[in-house]
Amino acid sequence: MPITRIAIREGKPETYKKTLLSQIYEAMRETVKIKDGDRFMAITEHSDNAFAYGDFLGIQRSADLVQIQIFWTPGKPTEAKMAMYRAIVERLGRDPGVRPEDVLISVVEAGAENWSFGNGEAQLFKAQ
Repeated sequence: MPITRIAIREGKPETYKKTLLSQIYEAMRETVKIKDGDRFMAITEHSDNAFAYGDFLGIQRSADLVQIQIFWTPGKPTEAKMAMYRAIVERLGRDPGVRPEDVLISVVEAGAENWSFGNGEAQLFKAQ
């Protein structure tokens, strides 16, 4: 049940954006075992004036930076997360051709009581 937010500079073609969504989703399915259909993803596009980045930690980024935020409940093993980071970078490198330096990923973990998938209920919390 991750929710994934992807921020990019505006101007990329629709095929590029669809490929980002597909590649990130498939990398999560392979590494952290996201269930089929558990796909809640959005891309936001930003103008030059509303998209900032820096060469942080010695990583030289370009205007093709892809910022990925993944929100889910705690419990996934660290090894699986590390594998997911590598898989996302590898997949995005193959298609649509994003440089490894231009893939920034952050994971935010929120407890089961913080999620409602509809109907005003905390489905994951009730399932515990």
